[in-house]
Amino acid sequence: MSTLEIDVGDIRPVAVAFTADELTVTLADGRKIATPLAWYPRLRDASAAARGQFELMPMGIYWPELDEDLGIAGMLKGRPAA
Repeated sequence: MSTLEIDVGDIRPVAVAFTADELTVTLADGRKIATPLAWYPRLRDASAAARGQFELMPMGIYWPELDEDLGIAGMLKGRPAA
């Protein structure tokens, strides 16, 4: 019996952008994920300066000042922050 492997591409985040209503993350393979900013209350309520202070990790994005950590896999699955 073989297992099914799915190539998810290169999901390393390389850029983060905000609009009034969305968080958009650009992945290393060129895809962009746009999710509603309402899904992430800490980011939604933060200042633009605080949103701009993030660290790109191999599998997600971390905002140290806001103690917010978003995983790319969760964003791809359409999961709002808990």
